[in-house]
Amino acid sequence: MELRKNILTALLIAIGFILHQVIPGILGAMKFDIMLSVIFVCLLVNTNMKNTIMTALLGGFITAMTTTFPGGQIPNVIDKIITCLVIYMIIKGMEKYKKNIIFVAFIGCVGTIVSGTVFLYSASLIVGLPASFKVLFLGVVLPTSFFNTLATICVYNAVKVALKHSRIKIA
Repeated sequence: MELRKNILTALLIAIGFILHQVIPGILGAMKFDIMLSVIFVCLLVNTNMKNTIMTALLGGFITAMTTTFPGGQIPNVIDKIITCLVIYMIIKGMEKYKKNIIFVAFIGCVGTIVSGTVFLYSASLIVGLPASFKVLFLGVVLPTSFFNTLATICVYNAVKVALKHSRIKIA
């Protein structure tokens, strides 16, 4: 069963890579990070520390390869690692709610805000920002959190249906 869940994580990350690649950059060369929705679903489906680290590293390296933000490679890896650890702790702390769609939406929203904040902060320290933190946060991170909330719900429901038909139990 563990191998199936790891394969599922890898497949979801591959889908996230394709989606992340085709989304164009917007304000300040930042782009909506659809990979986050996929990462959150991976963590909801397979909530263990090994999967969390694997998901964080895969997601971080893939978004680093596809970023349109100048010098955003290192901040992408940093933000995915920190975000995955924070989301893992939230999911573990609220384990009984993880199949609730409102909780899934909460994870999508909060996780995206954490990710965007960590990305902007680390990018400002490492390479600088093309616009002010406030402008990028309000213009990119908050709209992305709304979009990713909806995307996380859609991806989660699709994965849940696929798992039901493949007889793989989600934790």
